[in-house]
Amino acid sequence: MLLMQFSAAGTDFPSIDTWTPEEIAAHIAFMREVDGKLSADGELVQAEGLAGPQQARIVRAGAGGAPVVTEGPFAETKEFLAGWWIVDCETPQRAVGIAAYISTAPGPGGRPLNMPIEVHPIMSAPPQEL
Repeated sequence: MLLMQFSAAGTDFPSIDTWTPEEIAAHIAFMREVDGKLSADGELVQAEGLAGPQQARIVRAGAGGAPVVTEGPFAETKEFLAGWWIVDCETPQRAVGIAAYISTAPGPGGRPLNMPIEVHPIMSAPPQEL
């Protein structure tokens, strides 16, 4: 699983809500290109982009299991999850290579964002004995 982290405004690069429509379109076109290539190569399992932290909610179980909801944005958070890919690769090195390429997605002025992409192998359950 490849997790795309995005930084809040004033950190690594400007918040996406400050980008021009053309810069956003170029970024989305790049992501569609990534998805298309991974799909054509038979490596794409799933990919999704996420809404910004303003729409995020943290949910915990309260008394008796009732949901306790905290709304965003979360001031203490400098980064947030912006999207993910689940890829089925032959080697861990291939997943790292895909992550490095995704990291170069264009941002303001077309410059590569070089944003962090976390690579997490998906764990499988131990075999069950019959």
